[in-house]
Amino acid sequence: MKRAVILGGTGVLGRAIAWRLIRAGWAVDMTGRDRTKMPADLAAAGARFIAAERRDDDALAGLMAGGADLLVDAVCYAEADARQLLPHLAAVTSAVMLSSKAVYVDAAGNHVNSDIPPRFEAPILEGNPTMRPGAGEYRSREGYGANKVAAEHTLLDSGHPVTVIRASKVHGEGAALPREWMFVKRVLDRRPAVFLAHAGQGADHTTAAVNTAALVERVAAVPAARILNSADPDAPNAREIAAAIARHLGHHWEEVLLDDSAPAGLGDHPWDFRPPLVLSTKASLDLAYEPVGTYAQTIPHQVDWLVKAAAAGAMPGTDDPSLGHYLDYSREEQFTAGSALRTRQRPL
Repeated sequence: MKRAVILGGTGVLGRAIAWRLIRAGWAVDMTGRDRTKMPADLAAAGARFIAAERRDDDALAGLMAGGADLLVDAVCYAEADARQLLPHLAAVTSAVMLSSKAVYVDAAGNHVNSDIPPRFEAPILEGNPTMRPGAGEYRSREGYGANKVAAEHTLLDSGHPVTVIRASKVHGEGAALPREWMFVKRVLDRRPAVFLAHAGQGADHTTAAVNTAALVERVAAVPAARILNSADPDAPNAREIAAAIARHLGHHWEEVLLDDSAPAGLGDHPWDFRPPLVLSTKASLDLAYEPVGTYAQTIPHQVDWLVKAAAAGAMPGTDDPSLGHYLDYSREEQFTAGSALRTRQRPL
């Protein structure tokens, strides 16, 4: 039986990859700091949880003592993390580092975490310019992408078959930041309207965790040193995302498609890049990778998970301030009240 090791396996991508491999007959070992975050159904299916700190050299050495057919690092954030893997890669048939589209910069040097939003006029290829490799605090807006690039370079320069996978806005069960919650919560609150800035035309390419999992399985079969983008086969805009979620939950709302004259903050959403930010996935498709489905086909799994979590009293993502901003209905109420007042005062 083939063995896979997933470092940081209890997150959204790790879970999807584990499920994909188990269903394909792999033995899967997953690491994490908190055993309570290991999904019970995944453990029942045969995945083994190993409590370990990502940067514990002894724990990593013990885990990799027998080698692996596939090593997936879901928590490789910096050059030091990548260097920690190097002594173990000779015993690995294929390795994957999960990276991010946050590494890409536009012609002006802006990236998705910049104060000035980037402008990408065409789908982003793997060979597009990236941030310079950097160190320092990877949790910062400027440090995240720079540290990821440094880690990528370390692994790709190692001479081992490491595939760097750059995902975009990931969705799926177990997401720490479930952006779609802003629409799911509106449905649960029976909001009669959805407000969308810039007519909902902004788009930031979505990535279903199950699509990344399918790509990882394919990479395991054809090991090599390379970079691959991972994103859904379509690139829905915010209006299409909201519609897909409402449709799945059987909810109808009025679409309030705002123009540039709308009050600041009204209709904000996490996908508002214009022109749309789109990743090219041609290189992945050229490997004979087959996506599981489009955004509309794959998002119901996360939506159902969010609804179930809310019913159990666990409000997903409530500790994230950005989601709180998107769920502040006060601007909508003020705008609606003002619109009604203007209508009543309109001269006959």
